[in-house]
Amino acid sequence: MITVTKPFFPPIEEFFGYVKQVYDNNWLTNNGPLLVQLETKLKEKLDVPHLLVTSNGTIAIQIAIRALELEGEIITTPFSYVATTSSILWQHCTPVFADIDPFTFNMDPSTIEKLITPETTAILPAHVFGNSCDIDAIQEIADRHSLRVIYDGAHCFGTKYKGESVFKSGDISTASFHATKLFNTAEGGAVITNNPDLNAKMEFHRNFGHNGPGIFEDVGINGKNSELHAAFGLANLPYADEILGRLKALSIYYDVQLSGIPLQTQTINPDCEYNYAYYPVIFPTEEILLKTFNALQVENVFTRRYFAPSLNRLKFVKGNPAPVSEDISRRILCLPLYFSLTEKEIERITSIIRKSWRN
Repeated sequence: MITVTKPFFPPIEEFFGYVKQVYDNNWLTNNGPLLVQLETKLKEKLDVPHLLVTSNGTIAIQIAIRALELEGEIITTPFSYVATTSSILWQHCTPVFADIDPFTFNMDPSTIEKLITPETTAILPAHVFGNSCDIDAIQEIADRHSLRVIYDGAHCFGTKYKGESVFKSGDISTASFHATKLFNTAEGGAVITNNPDLNAKMEFHRNFGHNGPGIFEDVGINGKNSELHAAFGLANLPYADEILGRLKALSIYYDVQLSGIPLQTQTINPDCEYNYAYYPVIFPTEEILLKTFNALQVENVFTRRYFAPSLNRLKFVKGNPAPVSEDISRRILCLPLYFSLTEKEIERITSIIRKSWRN
């Protein structure tokens, strides 16, 4: 069986070495020494000034919205995982959907301005599949209209924009370290900012608002992560560059094996140093996609329709039209891509695709 993704596991003895430290410290949560160590190493690795590890990437977005005290409408992308939209709703704000570019799959800056109203307080784009947004264009719009910017960078570990970490963009960027991500802590995420005051505020939000025993600085939630998750992350982090290199090599091999088949692939922003975290392809029609999807599944190859449906079509939102996102969401398929995937397995996958195409 070939699944669309598989988590990277570090050598068990290296993970257990950190687990022993957890036992020796007799410390499981509440910003223990391993979590502090992981935050320090991540700041160094990602070259960012402030980073707080959270329990997951969804709560990271919620904390970011709370820290910026956002209300009213937030312009966001309809082409992302549901958490991008549900986090906005969870914080009692209203998502307004800016359509996407049909080639990069990111929010199209030219669609943003016409959606801005007196109720708009922020823009929340996603760097889809690790491909950086047009950050400069989005920031220029935000500055002109006095809007805040939060980036959903769930797919972005290792991505750079104009030579700098993509996580340095916006007022706040968020990350996901979920098991399926390029770098994982089994479950986890982070909030990242260049602003020390915002960082301090988010630190309170992450830990019930605590500012010492019996002192509550602000309203907070339990957004912390544990020492065991930090242990897994610390054991995984030294392999991040190797994972990046392997995913790039596999993606290039897919390109070769799929040559000649009329599939559209994602156009990478020329200012982006891409991390090759996913391998999405666009079919000419949904009918052809479903035929291929089913042919692969019969052969125990499991792909994923990332991202369907387009989020403006969710039954619990009053979504404005986003025709490009709606079209792409019907025709996109993410093929299996993960560290332990082999070239022979890619040959098998692409052979099934070719055969399905001929039939």
